[in-house]
Amino acid sequence: MNPIKISPQFNREADCVLFEGDCLDLIRQIPDNFVKLIVTSPPYNIGKTYENKLDFNDYLSQQRQVIEGCVRVLEESGSICWQVGNFVNNGEIIPLDVVLYPIFASLGLHLRNRIVWQFGHGLHASKRFSGRYEVILWFTKTDEYTFNLDDIRVPQKYPQKKHFKGPKKGELSGNPLGKNPSDIWNIPNVKANHVEKTVHPCQFPVELIERLVLAMTNEGDWIFDPYNGVGTTAIAALIHKRKAMGAEIVPEYVFIAKDRIHKAERGELRIRPMERHVYDPRTPYQNIPPKVVRLSDDVPGQGQLLEPKEDYKVKGLSE
Repeated sequence: MNPIKISPQFNREADCVLFEGDCLDLIRQIPDNFVKLIVTSPPYNIGKTYENKLDFNDYLSQQRQVIEGCVRVLEESGSICWQVGNFVNNGEIIPLDVVLYPIFASLGLHLRNRIVWQFGHGLHASKRFSGRYEVILWFTKTDEYTFNLDDIRVPQKYPQKKHFKGPKKGELSGNPLGKNPSDIWNIPNVKANHVEKTVHPCQFPVELIERLVLAMTNEGDWIFDPYNGVGTTAIAALIHKRKAMGAEIVPEYVFIAKDRIHKAERGELRIRPMERHVYDPRTPYQNIPPKVVRLSDDVPGQGQLLEPKEDYKVKGLSE
């Protein structure tokens, strides 16, 4: 088994690039039309520890600069998925997807879906309704783009339902492979006791990125996350035999991303399986345990019992 080759700089021979620094510096290293999918969640300009809060117009100018660079490095058949929430100022919200859309449109990109990511946990508001969704804007560069629907189908609600009249009478009315997951995705966010939780305050769940990776890329394609965080995009890419590249300005997050990849190589990284249902206390619960990822094997490890969350600040990293 060959170890995952991680490079700190752009390297087309690597399996994964984890760049510590400004994403614009990494983007300048990437050739034109090189990556198949760009998926990220940029800072929302609300003063998190990993961002400097800017004047809102300056924030939009900064986003334009990053988006322009992303469009340059994107393949002609590639996709950009920009996952955003709201900018909040003195209790008033500005939906970032609304104000960022004109930037993408001005660069000639085509909006294919406005995906609503719904989740159950978050801050509790007292002067407005509590926010429980964010948005993924999916753009393509051209009208000829990769979309592998069969790879992301979900179970039919009524799998045995059949046509009751007409030329297809008696045949199954739904696709036996499953249905289109639609543009509303109910996927738990990474909070509290989520098996994937690290120190990052706004961490992607792996299954959210897995769906995008499987739908919009093929094995061997490059996937780029300009705001890489703790490496969730890289994990989702590598476990499905893609290549990953990302930039991150916080050294601790780069360390955690490397640590998660090495855990996956050893078969120790636990993730929430895509096939696991969202818990509903009103109905009997079928427990599907966390899946254990092993990057070096063709078949990922099976689910195991949870262990206490690890402290990702401990020293040492298996290279």
